[in-house]
Amino acid sequence: MQNAILAPVLTTAGVSASIVAIARRFVPLGKAATFKEEHLDRRTFLSLAAAVSASPLCAEAQTNVAMRIGLSPVFLDDQLSFLNDWRDYLQGRIGRAVRFVQRGSYREIMDLLLEQKLDFAWICGYPYVRNRARLRLLAVPVMEGRPQYQSYLIVPATDGTTNSILDLRGKVFAYSDPDSNSGFLYPRYALMQLKETPERFFARTFFTWAHRKIVEAVGSNLAQGGAIDSYVWETLRLYHPELTQRTRIVEKSPYFGHTPVVARTGVSRADFDTMQEALLGMSQNAAGKALLRRLNLDGFVAGDDALYDGIARMMRALDART
Repeated sequence: MQNAILAPVLTTAGVSASIVAIARRFVPLGKAATFKEEHLDRRTFLSLAAAVSASPLCAEAQTNVAMRIGLSPVFLDDQLSFLNDWRDYLQGRIGRAVRFVQRGSYREIMDLLLEQKLDFAWICGYPYVRNRARLRLLAVPVMEGRPQYQSYLIVPATDGTTNSILDLRGKVFAYSDPDSNSGFLYPRYALMQLKETPERFFARTFFTWAHRKIVEAVGSNLAQGGAIDSYVWETLRLYHPELTQRTRIVEKSPYFGHTPVVARTGVSRADFDTMQEALLGMSQNAAGKALLRRLNLDGFVAGDDALYDGIARMMRALDART
């Protein structure tokens, strides 16, 4: 039992040594030289641990714990060098270590977030709406003056006849991720409005698990149509026009709240405010503006839950249908 109690504390650098140092003050002088952690009874140990946790040493250790930020495949694969620069920027602004955690799907990032294994994450509006009670909206990206984006319906550039999703009946269609608004929720909702279902309408559908791969799949005619995040398509158009030139935009959805940066509910108010200030302040200094240009964003704003009302309506309509 005593080892089980000790274990969580002994894993924190400096805490066990501090407890022992304090405990020596209460041990007879002759025994002090050989005093070890196991000489503590449970009550004494817990009392001393509380004293150490309030000490400057423990406070410094807690302050140095890294802020963990989750990123989904919306982030372009070739922006790893950018992440290093962004990490350095954020560390300088918040005075804490920052660690980016990348996974291959929204679901993996959401699981880590809800299990308290991440502090913040840049996710999609769809999983945010589904889990709103367990998340806090931290910041919303702004692109071309709007904290919003769209779903683009794209087809191969060689396809000169498709004018709407109706022209894709019996074709192969590519989704990005089952938890994506622009790449899954919206195209299914659009078909529902036409009194169609994807299962009946398309010959086949598949997931690419990244918006960039939607462009690649449609551009190579692996799929005859696909739905993609407008932010990703427009950013690829700037940095990889050779990919987007192989596709053509057929339809654009209404505007939806842009992909939010969220915090798990357990994040302290101080950490929440510090990270929010760092993101919102990026547009106010030269280094931050340079990073935003690489992201193809104007900046971040605090945002409002009302931005995601359209996504919530679509989700409820589709849930009711199933």
